[in-house]
Amino acid sequence: MPIKIPASLPAHDVLRREGVMVMSEETALRQDIRPLQIGLVNLMPRKVQTETQFARLIGATPLQIELTLIRMTEHVSKNTALAHLEAFYTTFAEARSRKFDGLIVTGAPIEHLEYEAVSYWDEIRALFDWTQTNVHRTFGVCWGGMAMLNHFYGVPKHALPAKAFGCFRHRAVAAGSPWLQGFSDSFMVPVSRWTEVRHEDLGLHADLRVLIDSEELGPCLVEDARHRALYVFNHLEYDSTTLREEYERDVAAGDAIEPPVGYFPDDDPRQPPENLWRSHGALLYGNWINEIYQTTPYDLARIG
Repeated sequence: MPIKIPASLPAHDVLRREGVMVMSEETALRQDIRPLQIGLVNLMPRKVQTETQFARLIGATPLQIELTLIRMTEHVSKNTALAHLEAFYTTFAEARSRKFDGLIVTGAPIEHLEYEAVSYWDEIRALFDWTQTNVHRTFGVCWGGMAMLNHFYGVPKHALPAKAFGCFRHRAVAAGSPWLQGFSDSFMVPVSRWTEVRHEDLGLHADLRVLIDSEELGPCLVEDARHRALYVFNHLEYDSTTLREEYERDVAAGDAIEPPVGYFPDDDPRQPPENLWRSHGALLYGNWINEIYQTTPYDLARIG
């Protein structure tokens, strides 16, 4: 079954052209089932691109999904038109009275800041606590995952000597995990970050388990059984061209940046990149949606 999003949302036409099933409100009402309520807390500046990336992944499952776009209440995005935010987003202040089967918290380009220096840090900490009573399962992505780990466990993020940027080989290290059904033993994952979470910090907490790891870059996917959460520090949701766009943006800005590792054929930025991760991105988010469907209460009031 398809994902239910507004017909006027830019992602709607993009996903239709790609063959992802989308449905209207009228069609959804004719189906005598309860759609899964999934929230997307979008902290990224290019919100339309991020909406499409995550809608593509969670809309590829055989379940009906109702996607709610959420933004921080006081923070005003400089890169997305206010009309778009007002038309398609609800603030956390408005959403906190609701319950969700699943919630995704995206990354944000604020890795250089200490957590306490983030303008919406108090509000997002309140959101993290709110997930424990109003969300069945949560998925923190990149900065979002690191911030959740810091909030719940005090796990620090460590600055890297240089940006981790490119496609790197990772391994599934938790055989039998329901989150990794269908995964190959090793696979490529897009990475774009200036900070890392380290094994020695995660190992201090019995409720945390590394599921995907990299010899070069350390933990990629961590399960938090205590808080019903997953944390992924890399970007299986990325489009084929996202790393190229980041590289070209930095070059245009005059930044000293090397081409993303293992991304362009023959490491030649003039060649179109190949998508080496799409299937595992669909598997990961499909497994997450399936696990939510298998375990969430039918009565939304019982969530939490």
